[in-house]
Amino acid sequence: MAGMNRVFVGWVDVNPEPYYNMGYNTKEEYEDVILHENLKFQETLKRKCASGRTIVGAKHSLDENTAGNDLFIKFFGVFYSKKYVLDLSVHLIDLNTSTEVAAIPMKDYSAGLCTLESCLEKELDQVNRALQKELQCEQAGK
Repeated sequence: MAGMNRVFVGWVDVNPEPYYNMGYNTKEEYEDVILHENLKFQETLKRKCASGRTIVGAKHSLDENTAGNDLFIKFFGVFYSKKYVLDLSVHLIDLNTSTEVAAIPMKDYSAGLCTLESCLEKELDQVNRALQKELQCEQAGK
């Protein structure tokens, strides 16, 4: 990842449609949790990997404005089950060559017994640690 100092972090696009099955009264309440956890995820990655890098995060699920960046962290196969288990794969794409330079394969991230918000937070923390390792951040895993 040498020379990739401008990083664009995509959106962990959790489908809001099953909001009612997940215990929420409105889709908006559920979307607020997804928004909050995405922003928190991005801020943690920025804090842990900021040394020598500029990290910019997507502002919503359709935001893929990668202009001016070297690396795109893109999430695929995002699925959040009723049992509060997050499934996703992470792909690191060199924007200068449009090639995938690394990937964290599809994996289930499970936080155990918790609420949607606390589970999603814990599961995204696991994804964050895996990304920090891949990006060779100074504080990876801490």
